[in-house]
Amino acid sequence: MGKFEVNLKINDLPVTIEEGTTILDAAQKLNFRIPTLCHHPDLCVAGNCRVCVVEQTGAKTLPAACATPVAEGMEIFTNSAKVRQARKHVVELLLSEHKSECTSCYKNGKCELQELAIEYRISEDTFLKLVEEKGYTIDDLSPAIIKDDSKCIRCQRCVRTCTQIQSISALAVINKGDEQKIATFLDKPMHSVVCTNCGQCVSHCPTGALVEKNYIDQVWDVINDPNLHVVVQTAPAVRIGLGEELELSPGDRVTGKMVAALRRLGFNSVLDTDFSADLTIMEEGTELLTRLKKALVDKDESVKLPMTTSCSPGWIKFIEHKYPEYLDNVSTCKSPQQMFGALAKTFYAEKKGLKAEKVVSVSIMPCTAKKYEADRPEMRDSGYKDVDYVLTTRELAAMVRQAGMDFSALENENYDSIMGKSTGAAVIFGSTGGVMEAALRTAYEIVTGREVPFENLNIMPVRGLKGVKEAKVKIENVKPEWGFLEGVELSCAIAHGLANAKILMDKVKAGEADYHFIEIMACPGGCLGGGGQPMPVSDKIRQKRMDAIYQEDESLEFRKSHENAEVQAIYKEFLGEPLGHKSHELLHTTYKKRKKY
Repeated sequence: MGKFEVNLKINDLPVTIEEGTTILDAAQKLNFRIPTLCHHPDLCVAGNCRVCVVEQTGAKTLPAACATPVAEGMEIFTNSAKVRQARKHVVELLLSEHKSECTSCYKNGKCELQELAIEYRISEDTFLKLVEEKGYTIDDLSPAIIKDDSKCIRCQRCVRTCTQIQSISALAVINKGDEQKIATFLDKPMHSVVCTNCGQCVSHCPTGALVEKNYIDQVWDVINDPNLHVVVQTAPAVRIGLGEELELSPGDRVTGKMVAALRRLGFNSVLDTDFSADLTIMEEGTELLTRLKKALVDKDESVKLPMTTSCSPGWIKFIEHKYPEYLDNVSTCKSPQQMFGALAKTFYAEKKGLKAEKVVSVSIMPCTAKKYEADRPEMRDSGYKDVDYVLTTRELAAMVRQAGMDFSALENENYDSIMGKSTGAAVIFGSTGGVMEAALRTAYEIVTGREVPFENLNIMPVRGLKGVKEAKVKIENVKPEWGFLEGVELSCAIAHGLANAKILMDKVKAGEADYHFIEIMACPGGCLGGGGQPMPVSDKIRQKRMDAIYQEDESLEFRKSHENAEVQAIYKEFLGEPLGHKSHELLHTTYKKRKKY
């Protein structure tokens, strides 16, 4: 049965809209903008901040537009004198408890509270400033995220994000009234609780209360040191996010301009995480096929299936906390970032005739959890810290601005060689389902000698923004050495966003699923929706970024990881073979059980 429609007026203009629609959405249909702070399209309705109040004829109070459904015959005014005064007072009250250091704040120019203060021309203090009396603290102990209570407006976006989107609940509202605040378990530092460092709280925070820990100054220092050789790698999702942060449209592909910008910033070598994404597929695909052989042929009951991906550090920390009994199911492959880092200080240094201690490895990532991952003690197999500094897409954009570049005017340039070549299979790592698709493209061809049976290599069942996806690929007419897989229907599952990961893992735990391979990405949409990507974010923006990822894939000459000539060369010259001794030493790791709180 279809929904009923209701008729109402907004600013004396009639509108007909579905029953249950909020006043906020109805106003948007007429192109009236109502300001919000606690509202976000990814999250459930809260109605906390009251910035979105409107005037309703006949009502005694001003209703919150984000939380009030439309009704037949309503007359709403979004810009009356009463509304403007109420909104202004709300903003002034928020500012009275907010540490207003805008020029030195990391979110300066990107802060929603700042935008409203400018919009409502708030130039003097109407209410007493209470910042000094509050005893606010700054938690900067995490290598990934800084939490500054003095800039928190208690909109609770971070709490809803952590609970609804990520199913972690590392953040919660404590106390009431004047003492209310957002806190972790027992008010501990974020680095010592269940936080996965995914940065979705950062992406959804409207102010500077939650930001990534930035390493811009440290990276400038190493670039400017003539005694150091600074190598930079760029993740797949950065090339479809950087332009957006530099005033281009969401989904604009800027790979060549990004390479040119990095070269002009002074990096000695501009290389690509996509290279090590292709390498990951060779290692991870081989690992999956090895596990299947041991399970199906050798009947080895110690082999753990389904095997899950290990590319997402937010997912890794999630499973360490929430499902440690399944750690043996996780692929032993390091993420592409960490594979690259280990090789930068071994293979790359050797090829370039450099001392490893003089090589500084920098990565540009769409993810705040990558900062934490680079700091893990497991990630030093080169004999040094494999990745020295991790910058988000937003941090790279800041460096481009600092350098005074006209980004849109840059000519396209190509990555440097040795670890700069990649395939379309690596590019799609940036989207949910991409690792699965890349693995299937290679594994199916290794086993059968034929391309995966999907038109133009596009495995559509694993694509899209659906929270949990499933796909089955029947393996037929295999090569003789892979006869044990003849007729096997490879069963795969994909989840993005940790709340969806929980749904999937609970299904596995209950014995309700019989998967062989699972891909999980911590962030909605995968890396393209990572905690270090441009803000604001919504499913509409994620879809545009996703479309760009697949366009980039289809634009490349080679679209299967095993076709990467540089990957073939590194096995021949340095690694030997997938899952070999050298690969195991540099490219694989294990993880550990952590507390559930």
